[in-house]
This record gives sequence, structure tokens and C-alpha cells, in this order.
Amino acid sequence: MVERMKVYELARELGMTSKELLAQLKDLGIEVKSHMSVLIKEEIEKVIAKIEEKEKPAPEVAEKVEEIIEKPPIEEKPKEVIKIEETITVGELAQKMKIKVNELIKKLMGIGVMATINQSLDVATANKVAFEYGFVVEVLPVARKKVIPKEIEKGKRLAPRPPVVTIMGHVDHGKTLLLDAIRESDIIAQEAGGITQHIGAYEVELEKGKITFLDTPGHEAFTAMRARGAQVTDIVVLVVAADDGIMPQTIEAIDHARAAKVPMVVAINKCDLPNADPERVKRQLRDYNLTPEEWGGKTIMAKVSAKEKKGINELLEMLLLEAEMLELTADPTLPAKGTVIEARLDKGKGPVATVLVQSGTLRVGDVLMVGDYSGKVRTLADDLGKEVEEAGPSIPVEVSGLSEVPQAGDTFEVVEDETKARQMAEKRQEKAKALELTKPAHISLEGLYRQIEEGRLKELSLIIKGDVQGSIEALSDSLESLSSEEVRVNVIHKGVGAINESDVILASASDAIIIGFHVSSEPGAQGLASGENVDIRTYDVIYETIEDVKKAMKGMLAPKLKEVILGRAEVRQIFKIPKGMIAGSYVKEGNIIRNAKVRLLREGKVIYEGSINSLKRFKEDAKEVKEGFECGIGLGDFTELKEGDIIEAYKMEEEKR
Repeated sequence: MVERMKVYELARELGMTSKELLAQLKDLGIEVKSHMSVLIKEEIEKVIAKIEEKEKPAPEVAEKVEEIIEKPPIEEKPKEVIKIEETITVGELAQKMKIKVNELIKKLMGIGVMATINQSLDVATANKVAFEYGFVVEVLPVARKKVIPKEIEKGKRLAPRPPVVTIMGHVDHGKTLLLDAIRESDIIAQEAGGITQHIGAYEVELEKGKITFLDTPGHEAFTAMRARGAQVTDIVVLVVAADDGIMPQTIEAIDHARAAKVPMVVAINKCDLPNADPERVKRQLRDYNLTPEEWGGKTIMAKVSAKEKKGINELLEMLLLEAEMLELTADPTLPAKGTVIEARLDKGKGPVATVLVQSGTLRVGDVLMVGDYSGKVRTLADDLGKEVEEAGPSIPVEVSGLSEVPQAGDTFEVVEDETKARQMAEKRQEKAKALELTKPAHISLEGLYRQIEEGRLKELSLIIKGDVQGSIEALSDSLESLSSEEVRVNVIHKGVGAINESDVILASASDAIIIGFHVSSEPGAQGLASGENVDIRTYDVIYETIEDVKKAMKGMLAPKLKEVILGRAEVRQIFKIPKGMIAGSYVKEGNIIRNAKVRLLREGKVIYEGSINSLKRFKEDAKEVKEGFECGIGLGDFTELKEGDIIEAYKMEEEKR
């Protein structure tokens, strides 16, 4: 028996998953940090002994487990639901919520959306404003195609699916070469004689499972798709060259992956070079909260050489292990849904799109709704260029038969009727034009106060670009120190250089403001920011930057009000007049001011709350009556006054922060 073995290696030998083995180790009191930890001989023997002694579960236990699996989860339905067909006009929404249109328009202005009665709102905006009134907006489903399951075991519709992986990193660190090396290591690719066409995504098959790689141009495309609401990546492989270490685009890739909340696996490439220093790379990554597992962290790091094709299989195995921990599943029996990875106009086939199936199974002949367009699947081709009849979850395929070329990031779904699909596509195109007019702006410093949402966490996300690293760090620290319990300032990305399109795309996806310090915007970035409604601010003085953000935060904070007692008066005599009752009172403390808020106290209990309608000294109106003087106080319609009552006047003041 070996003296030392990694957890995943032992799991493989025992025919178990890493997760199952981790559970066994925990039962034995063996604490390991993750599936990459090293076990010693004694620990290995304990596990093997436990497995050999383990008894099979009784049949009734298995039946009970099956019964629990088959029970569908109970879902709580919202109390009041408004159902719409993808968009709704302001007037229609107000009518459904039974409120005045002008009230709804004011509420929309409060969240930064300028709209009129006949303008359309998208689902996200409609849901945002309806939530304030206790409603939830739901989209009426498109008629879907019915799919008959193919011999699917009852109660077990969810099945494991391959992970979808995106490779990111600094230019010249070997992203493309690594993907080529991965594809060449694939058994299927070798048998087929290599890749025959470029479809933007590749499927790699290993002994233990499949992995889908997205061959995107980098983090720009990755985040652009996220900005359109398409979250397709399960794992990001961060490529860092062992000789170069952390570079600006490496940091960008880390920030983009973090903003998308996608786990990262680090591939330390170019380990074959004489000046390679993987340990230095690990130390640098630790500064960005990516600590290797062998140092007690949670980040899987693999040493590879894409050029020499070394360490590739180990990297792929680690990706499968990471995917195993994520427990990725999908239902292959449903009508297919997924995302467009890329699309083009082909001379022979017409509009074609590479799509990633995310749930269900896509088949030749299926009717599709793709973004604002429709179509019928004429052909499906895999990443090797071979025509296939169907594609399941996490499988990329090229689709022909669409009416128009969709955009990357558009979602697709299989529907039941071709005529209805065309009608729905026309309706979507019309509404898309209307929505352009009411496209909500992203957060801006001027609009922060209007975009307050009661009862929700307030966070100001910033992207900082500057001329030198020292200024950026100083500015970043100063701005983050402005955070309070109610408003958190979060710098999601910072870097040296001009504001570029990548910064704008990240700001759009993360609803952030871009701050440039001693730098300007690239021409393309300014145009993109205008189209995406992203706020870019440039400064030359740190003080001015901090002051502007402070002012914005003051508006962003909900005003904190406190009660200030103005004065108290005792009711000593009651006079009846044609318009009601007047309390002849003596001011015992402070001042009584006309139109002030008041409460009437009787034996310490509040009998009435309202405001002073009239205040008189003898028969003359008075604005204020001071302590020690008598006055007549009118409380409007309230007439149940008694001698001895105390009238307490107060006002609400905004507390300074």
C-alpha cells in the first residue's frame, strides 16, 4: 500500500465520488480541507476498513428514500400576481394594481425610469416597481412543445450535466494554446481527425465525463453575455503564465469572474520555461484572495505546459472534481432552453447560431423562439461539424433554420406552434423598439437618491481607472472607507490606464459607476457608455472625487428622522365655536407653534394624534405662543377635549449623519 495519497486519487481507486469519500472521512473523524488534501497510510486503511464493514441498507429504507425523492417540493405562491406578456404599458400596470397613473409615473421616476402612460416597461422594471405595492409580476409562458420522455425512470428526471467552462487570462499567457492542447487530448477529436470547423464552443470527453469549453474572445464577451442576462459559465479557468505572473488583464479576469460569482480554477501555464516560477504566481494570487489548497485555501491550482502538452489531463480531472462539488444537474426531458453563444450569416445555410443547451433536449424539427426572432431547426451540427439529431444539457450545437441572425447572449426556447412563434417574434420586435425609448439608465451619481429602494441593501459599486497604481490604491481606500452600515461602497475593479470598453461592459453588467482619475475614456468606450447608459466620471483631484461620492451617498441614504418636542400645554377650559371646539390652554413648557404636529395625552395615554389647525392669543391669530402664556388651540375635527388634557407639540427632524 502507498504511504501517501490525495483524496481524489483514493476516491478514484475505490470507485467513489470525492464527495462520498469526504463524507466517509468526516464519519471517521478525519478532517480534510478539500478533495485535494493528502492522506497518510493509516487514514487510507481506516477508510478501506469502514467500506468493507459497511452493510447494505434494508429494502424498506430504499423504498422510503425513493418515496421522498418522488415527492415534489412545495412552492409558496405569491399572494398577488400580475401576469403580463413580456412587456406592459405604464397605464395597464397602474390599472392592474388599482392605483393612479400619475402615482406610478412618480414611483418610476424614483427608480430612475422616465416614462409616460403609453410607454412599455420590461419585466424587470415592472416587477421592481410592482414589488413596492405588494405585487409580483409573472410572464405568461409561451406555448411550449410537448416532449415525451424516452424511458426515463420515474421520479428521477434531474440528471447530472457536464460543466461549462470559460478560459480567461492575460493576453499572451497561452489561453488559445491551452484550449488547442485540451482539444488535442480529447479521444473523440483524435478519432475524428481533429476539429473541422469553428463554432465557438467545444465538447471534450474523458473517461469520467464530459466538459464543454466556451471559446470566447475573453472576458469582454463573457461579461457582455452576463450584461444581457445570460449566465452560461459554471467554472472559469484563469490562465496565468509562470514566467510573467499577475498582469493587468489577469486582474480584470479575476474581477469579471467574481462579479459573475463563478468559481475559478487556476492553470499556471508555461511551467516548461527555464525562468518559470509557479510559487511566485501562487504568492501573487494569494494577494487577490485566491489561496492554493495546499496552503490552506480553497482555490484549485494546476501546473501545466500547453506547449509541451503536460499537466492537461490533471487540469481536466480537477475541473471534473470541481464540477462534482457543484452538483450540476438539468432535466433532459423538458423542451430545450438555452443561450446563443455566437451567430453569423452563412452563405449556404443562411442565419446560423451556436447555442448552448442549458436544460431539456433540442431536436431537429423543433420550433424555436430565439431572442426577438423565430425559426425551425433545420440542421444541428456538433463541434466536429457532424450533423446530429439532438443535443442535451450543456451541449453546444450549431443551429440552422432561423429567420434572422440573433445576438450573442440571446436566450432561446422550444415552443409548440410555428405560427404562434412568428406572431410572438413580431410582437417582441415591436416591443423591443418601444423599450428602447424607456430603457432604464444604470445607476449614476445624480440619480442615487431617486434610486433608493426601501428595505433593500444599498450598495454603490465603483470601477476605478487611474494613471498610476499609487493614486488608484489611495482613492480606492478612501472611497471604501466611506461605507456605513446602510450603504456599502464596493470597488469591484481597479486598474491603470484609460477607461476602455471592457470597463463599460463590466459596469453595465454590475450596475456600477466608472471613476477615472487623471485618465480619459477611449473613443469606443465613450460611445458604448452612452448606449449602455453607464455613468463615467473623470477627476484630477482626489478630494473632489471623495466629495462627489459623499454627496451622492447622502442622497442614497434614507433620511433618518428623530422627534423633537417643541412644547406642552395644559387644557384648562373648553370653548364651543361654530367650527368646532377650542381648548383654552396654558403653555407649561417650551413653545406651541401653529401647524405643528401634536398628540393629546390623557392620564399618560395618547388619545389623539394630528396637527394644530388654529392658534390664537385672545382673539388674534398667533404663529407661536411661548411658555407661561395662555392661548386657544384648535385641533380641527377632534372635539372630545377634557380639562386637564395635555397637548404636546413636536416636529420631525432629519438627524445629521
